[in-house]
Amino acid sequence: MQLKQLREEVLETNLELVRRGLVLYTFGNASGVDREHGLVVIKPSGVDYDDLRPEHMVITDLNGTVVDGELSPSSDLDTHTLLYREFPSISGIVHTHSEFATSFAQAGIPIPAFGTTHADYFYGPVPVTAPLTDEAIAGRYVHETGVAIVARFHGDEFQPPVDPLAVPACLVNGHAPFVWGKTPWEAAHNAVVLEAIARMAYRTVTLEANMMEVSQALLDRHYFRKHGHSATYGQIRAASVG
Repeated sequence: MQLKQLREEVLETNLELVRRGLVLYTFGNASGVDREHGLVVIKPSGVDYDDLRPEHMVITDLNGTVVDGELSPSSDLDTHTLLYREFPSISGIVHTHSEFATSFAQAGIPIPAFGTTHADYFYGPVPVTAPLTDEAIAGRYVHETGVAIVARFHGDEFQPPVDPLAVPACLVNGHAPFVWGKTPWEAAHNAVVLEAIARMAYRTVTLEANMMEVSQALLDRHYFRKHGHSATYGQIRAASVG
């Protein structure tokens, strides 16, 4: 992808977060990666969204070294670059402090898969990381945030691994969500949906505190109708002949 095009896409992704009400003031950020050249385009730190232009987007390598741009990159850069290195199937990341998803993160609670709206986008609960240790917070905090996300997706003896494309989001304990996709725009789309299903989940447990998650059969039915080789949702083009 041309970097000019990626800069424009990353700008529009950041602005979409504002349009959808997921970002207040300068909270949040979005980035995209050019996998061919190993370059990341990310929002500059602390710049008002009304003032952002494509040329303000900062370009770094996958280790976070700035290679182009006059402004400082987002303070969350080290989380973005670590996720790009660890999850090679993703090419866009957004971070917001959207109200309901952040409420689950602050409570340290995964977002359960209560219904088909959730299942259309997330193949199971949206996980939450373990709390960061005092040492991690005092050290390379932003890097350690990414480490916590990756550790949760790798799983351990207590929690199964999670496919980052099947569940394209993670709640950082005590913090807020990071969401991703195959493109920056898809990451923003997933962030909007995440906030919607977090709001629904909050209201669901308000109505029924002991609500069970949706059945595996219904989860499978709704997730796989939109994802994978057998997807049937939308306009499926027949293979051309002759």
